[in-house]
Order: sequence, then structure tokens, then C-alpha cells
Amino acid sequence: MYRRHGQKLGLAFLACDLSVTAASWLTAYYARFEIWPTRHGVPEPGLVWRALPLVLVLAAIAYRLCGLYEVHRLRELPRELGVVCQASGLLFLLAITVAFYRRDDYESRLALAIFLCLNALLLMAARRAVWRVLKGLRRRGLNYGRAVIVGAGRTGRLVADTIRHNDWTGLEAVGFVDAPPKHEPPSLPRLGAIDELSEIVARHDIDHVFIALPLSRYGELPRVYRALEELLVEVQLVPDLPDLAGVRFRTLEIDDVAFVSLRGNPHYGWPRLAKRAMDLAIASLALLLLSPLMAALAVAIKLTSRGPVLYRQPRAGLAGRTFQMLKFRSMYVDAEAATGPVWATRRDRRCTPLGRFLRRWSLDELPQLFNVLAGDMSLVGPRPERGVLIEKFRRQLPTYLQRHQVKAGITGWAQVNGWRGNTSLRRRLECDLYYISNWSLWLDCKILWMTLWRGWRDGHAY
Repeated sequence: MYRRHGQKLGLAFLACDLSVTAASWLTAYYARFEIWPTRHGVPEPGLVWRALPLVLVLAAIAYRLCGLYEVHRLRELPRELGVVCQASGLLFLLAITVAFYRRDDYESRLALAIFLCLNALLLMAARRAVWRVLKGLRRRGLNYGRAVIVGAGRTGRLVADTIRHNDWTGLEAVGFVDAPPKHEPPSLPRLGAIDELSEIVARHDIDHVFIALPLSRYGELPRVYRALEELLVEVQLVPDLPDLAGVRFRTLEIDDVAFVSLRGNPHYGWPRLAKRAMDLAIASLALLLLSPLMAALAVAIKLTSRGPVLYRQPRAGLAGRTFQMLKFRSMYVDAEAATGPVWATRRDRRCTPLGRFLRRWSLDELPQLFNVLAGDMSLVGPRPERGVLIEKFRRQLPTYLQRHQVKAGITGWAQVNGWRGNTSLRRRLECDLYYISNWSLWLDCKILWMTLWRGWRDGHAY
């Protein structure tokens, strides 16, 4: 029992990465000086070979600092794109700094640039291949682990389903350890009570224990810990905090005191600057490409109905602050005078004929690119709502205000998953909170791609 292969896997990944880095270093040299020879000729090949050991030492340091070897059965390989690029960039800075101080004859900036790009690409490909092989081996029973779940309630069943649906972990959930269920029978066999945990672990050759007790039973945790004191097993606590929306756990430690962060704004520091830079770049390019279309739509709106081209509406964004969201006007002037603030409906009589077309294809949203440039919105985020509707929604769903942890967006995780317009408010909120808790630039790019791939046409857009 207690099968720990994380260190072995970390060493295997390190060996693979250093091999790839060595190949990239040598290939960059030959690509630079053999394909594009200089008037000074090709430097002595021994120079690049003599520098290779130092490059590999720097690579091991850079890769370790960037967390490429935090391998654990329950942690899928880090999101390779961002982590590998970060590690390759750090190695590039270290290599170019060392080359400057050593004043080596092999210090071509073009060769180092080729090395940076080639190393990142090959590292990505190699790690993907190794990870795919490892997952295949785990599915075939190698590098496996056996687990029991303490607690057969809602959280315990969720853990069992998660293990079953993620066979790349190589874990087999053997059963539950708990008192006999009073209501719904568990999906796995009950192996015994908590007092029998040590015997169950030995009898079933268990090496992973998941504690998934409901919050109301946390007083039983000392009993569980005492039962595990003399067992060489990995223990994970699965918190039961269903009422905290947008939760993403992060652990901090100061003077041996552990702090568990339950919620925080994911858009801070460098990620915030990177997201803002992406917003500015893409929004500027989109406005440049779409300006003829937007000009034509503005003329058509002016010619087909009385009133302004643009419609400004107060919406709540980051931290609940109000801003004026821009849209192409798709309704008659004073359309809400009789109805008040309500969502549009199918065949809404308040819409102009052109406005129905604009709303059906989401073309009325295009002016929000200016809101993105102004910093009021982002390209991706929860859709902003009006204050009067927010007050109504927060009474139905108390966690609704957690959407305001980040900037509102033109498109979002809820929209690309079909929860748009007059659809389930709860499901839209779940998608928005999932986005906030799992935000990354990669997720933003994925949502933008899904928005473009699926088109702007939506059955709930009216």
C-alpha cells in the first residue's frame, strides 16, 4: 500500500524535458548557421556542445521553479501551454544572461530566439505524448491506486462519480466507509463503519482515503483522524461547502499556520494585465475589421426608424459599479415606457423589423467593443445586467452578486453553453461562477473560439 510514484514520474518528466532541451539547443545552432550562414562563417561546433551542460543545468532550475514537476495522481499535468511557455521564457532569460557574461562566440540572438520557440514547441509535444502514454497505462491497471470514501452522502457520491469519470487518475473507488444509509443507497458497496476504518484499509489494500463527510458531521473528524494515525495512506479532505459560490481553494502558510482561501478575485497582478492586453488587442482588431459593417448597420438603423443609432443602458459591472453599455438600437424609442424593465421575448412588438434581425444575429452587441476599449467591460465575462433586475435576481439566488467579482463580458461561459437570454437563471449563474473560479487566459481563448465557431446566431437571441 501507499503507492507513491509522483517523485518517479517527476524524474521521468525531467529526463524527457532535458532531452528535448538538448535537442532544441543543438537544432537551433545548426538551423541558424547552416541554413542562414553569416559572412564570418560557421562558429566551431564544439562551442555549442561545451555550453550544453550549463544550458541543461539552467533548464532544470527554470523548469523546477515554474512547477513543471508537481506531479500527483489527482493533479492532471499542469496546463502545458502557459506553464511550458513560462518555463521556456525563464530559461531563455537565464541563457542569454549567461551568454552575455561568458562572452561566448556562440551568442547569436537569432539562434537563441530559435531555441526559445523550438524548445517550447517540442516540450509541449513531448509532455503531451508522455502524459497520454501514462493515462493509457493507468487505464490498463498499471500505476493504479485503491481508494475508500469516508462518508456516503452527497459529497461522498460526488467523489465516487468524479473518480469513475476520470480514469486518468488510475484510482479505483472500492467503497464507502460510513453508517448504513437512511435514504438513498450508495452507488458503491458499504465496507463498514468509521470505527472499522483501519481494518478496512488493511483488508482491501487501500492507499487513498477520501474524507467526504457533510458539514453537519465535521465533529466526527477527530474519530477519522485517530483511525488513520497508524496507517500509511494518503488522505484527502473533500470540503462540503455547497453554499459558498465561486469557491476555489488555495492554501497559504505563515509560521506553520495554514490559511485556506475560499474566494478571491482571479484577475489580479500579471494575469490582470495580460487579460487587459488581450482585450485591447482583439477589440482594436475587431473594430478595424468590422468598421464597414458597423457603419452600414448605423446607416440602416437611421433610415428605417426614428431615434438614435446607439442605445445606452446602465448596467452593473466589476464590483457592482454602473457603466453605460452601448448597443445598436433595436427597439422603438421609449419601448419600455409601458412595460418597464423586462427581458425581450420572441416576436417582441417593441423591436423594429431591423432590430429583430440585429438581435437574432447578435449584431446589436458590436458597439460593446468600445466598452471593452474604455475598460468598462472585457471580451469574456458574465453578461452585465441592469440594477433593477439584479435586485430581483439576488432575492431568488443570494449568490448572484458573486458575478461582479470580475468585469462583465460581451460573451461568456454561459452564452457558449446555450444559457443565454430568457433561459434558466440558476444555470447561467452556475456557468458564471464556474468561469470565475476556473478563469485563465486559455479559458478566455476557448470561449472566444467557441463564440466564433458556433456563430452569433442563437435560438434564445430575440
